[in-house]
Amino acid sequence: MFYKFLLVFILVPLIELYFLLKISQFIGVFTTVMVIIFTGAAGVSIAKRQGYQVVNNIRSTLNAGKMPTDDLISALLILIGGVTLLTPGFLTDITGFLLILPGSRDLIGSVVKKYFLKYVKENKVEVHYGNQFNQNRKTYQKSKNENQSYKEDFIDVEAEKVEDD
Repeated sequence: MFYKFLLVFILVPLIELYFLLKISQFIGVFTTVMVIIFTGAAGVSIAKRQGYQVVNNIRSTLNAGKMPTDDLISALLILIGGVTLLTPGFLTDITGFLLILPGSRDLIGSVVKKYFLKYVKENKVEVHYGNQFNQNRKTYQKSKNENQSYKEDFIDVEAEKVEDD
């Protein structure tokens, strides 16, 4: 996993630099720099506005007594999108806009949710419901098998690192 991240942090800036140089040959260095600054500023402004909307949605959902899972995923995607928009480059700007704009964010969020649910179904993560959070694992498993009627009042997730070969 470390080598994958290392590869990403080396390859992405090199690809961005290549595209910046190629595009600056066509539209000029000053125009390229101005486009980068404009997309960063516009993206951060949109991310801020979308972030406030999602936080308000989370508050209203929590006040209604429900778990705001979709809104939490949206908040995470907006955060990642805002960070990528601050990174200079065209590919990161495209990625950032895809993550902060509501239509594409909803599509990406549904994929993230399906991916997470797959991990839950394969027992790669452990999900605790309700007041069973503080119980030890054996007591939790016993009570889980005895009483399958859970409320949507609390979800806690523990993950385990799985090595990809």
